[in-house]
Amino acid sequence: MVDPIGNKAGAVADRRIAPVAPTAPVETVKAASNEVAPVQSTAAALSGEMAAKPPVDAERVAKIRKAIEDGRFPIYPTTIADRLLALKLEWSPNDPA
Repeated sequence: MVDPIGNKAGAVADRRIAPVAPTAPVETVKAASNEVAPVQSTAAALSGEMAAKPPVDAERVAKIRKAIEDGRFPIYPTTIADRLLALKLEWSPNDPA
């Protein structure tokens, strides 16, 4: 048998009114303007900005070069071989297929 929805027979619900603290006054809201701000960066401008930057992060390359010189950069020949083969075969290890 399924229990009925709502108050169960024999259960006493506390229906007293709870005291409520006074609220702070509400500030008036300014009306929103119907003006739409123009788009600052278009695809052409964005592609121009990207084309102006070098495709390599020189700071990251410098950090990796320093780590290799200090002997702190982990080099795993099997991982390097796997990545070279994947590059040769145009395969990504992150592809689900």
